Amino acid sequence: MDSDKPPRRVVIVGGGFAGLYAARALRRAPVSVIVIDRAAHHLFQPLLYQCATGILSEGEIASPLRLVLRRHKNVETLLAEVVDVDPARHVVIALRPGGSRLEIPYDDLVLTAGVRQSYFGHDEFAAHAPGMKTIGDALAIRQRVFGAFELAETASTVEERRKHLTFALVGAGPTGVELAGQIRELATHTLRKEFHRSAPGDARVLLFDGGSEPLASFGPKLSARAAAALTHLGVELHMNSRVTDVDATGLTAQRKDGGEEYHEAGTVLWTAGVAAPPLAHAIARACGVEQDRSGRIKVQPDLTVHGHPDISVAGDLMSLDRLPGVAEVAMQAGRYTGSRIRRAAQGHAPPGPFKYRDLGSAAYVARGRAVVLVGRIRLSGFLGWLTWLLLHIAFLTGFRNRLFAVATWLVAFTREVRPERAFTTREIETARNVYAVIAGGDAARAGTRDTGAGTVPRQTTAEPAPPPSERPAGPTRPAERGGVQRPPGSSGPRDTGSTGGS
Repeated sequence: MDSDKPPRRVVIVGGGFAGLYAARALRRAPVSVIVIDRAAHHLFQPLLYQCATGILSEGEIASPLRLVLRRHKNVETLLAEVVDVDPARHVVIALRPGGSRLEIPYDDLVLTAGVRQSYFGHDEFAAHAPGMKTIGDALAIRQRVFGAFELAETASTVEERRKHLTFALVGAGPTGVELAGQIRELATHTLRKEFHRSAPGDARVLLFDGGSEPLASFGPKLSARAAAALTHLGVELHMNSRVTDVDATGLTAQRKDGGEEYHEAGTVLWTAGVAAPPLAHAIARACGVEQDRSGRIKVQPDLTVHGHPDISVAGDLMSLDRLPGVAEVAMQAGRYTGSRIRRAAQGHAPPGPFKYRDLGSAAYVARGRAVVLVGRIRLSGFLGWLTWLLLHIAFLTGFRNRLFAVATWLVAFTREVRPERAFTTREIETARNVYAVIAGGDAARAGTRDTGAGTVPRQTTAEPAPPPSERPAGPTRPAERGGVQRPPGSSGPRDTGSTGGS
């Protein structure tokens, strides 16, 4: 092998479970790895609901990628959002916060960008019913939940107090069940003696779902036990109900018989459905590949994109054999992809097709109550809760996170104390994207020029989008740029001009 030949360049898009495990699998491989993430931290999403309800802090469920990968000498991390790919030139196009654009060349591309909240074609619901996919979302929900109890304390009428103490959740999957249970626990245990004018225990938690039982994916037996536990907590189950409208004062749900009911609620939270991000659609257009109904990219058995063996998709963004979008699938897919690329770089034969090993699922219902499904083994109640606890301790990233989480859980579960209850009275922005200064992935790709296969990211400038009145119909494309500037003698990107506002 030519020692002067630069190492194979692997670009990983996304620092979630799939991206992190792919990078770890490449630790000692003869490759150069760049991990690009829009937040620069690895987030343990299964515990976001505990951040939202005051048990854990954001620092206990998230770790900086630079810290997690500090011992991986062949890995570097970039803060940016990938918006498109040019497979012909083997580059990905990314936006930095503020809008300036980067081009990062690759020999192997691993897409692990994850998914976003789906409102099933009604994105206008997001303004009144936030989802929970990011730390910002969790902090916004914390603000709404704890703020609701504070507003109930100063309400001037019984009707106003009742409204503030009504929480409606849409979606009875693991996230919805866990969040519903935590809000009821918060009301009946943590806050019950802290308010004088209102009674937190009177809080109503309504859980809506189009299915017949909560946690349907766990099977009828565990689903029934979860339903019983939620009912015991005081959660009001509205199954076979499809939410058709959400506004500032509540939601409208359609029953199985076709009738509709309006439910007044001061706080509406959305925990149903996922959809692929815009990047998935840009990839599908650029590579000519198919997407499933959720917009996820269909992949081959080795997790590569058809016709592009140098592009792999792993985690929630991939569509293969109807695998669920859970953390364990992402971990195994990321590890497999990293191992496959490592073997190729070392000149070894490729592995066989990806095979997912189902290690089970777990959902927290309340303190001392959880359901766990591992193969034919079904656990619930206190034993299920202990198993849930051990599983989440094992998968938390970093010793510090595990230590702090265990210490916090010890206090929270034994003394009914939630230490992370601070929130701001300023509106928390969860929808604004600091990268979005160009309309869509196509626009990000348009106007770039080939300047050769450099080994460092190449940066262009982004022009502000024209006002709506001046935009042409259909997809907008910025005018041709004056070229791509590559910083001489530099190992990283450099600003080459003004950027568009964000």
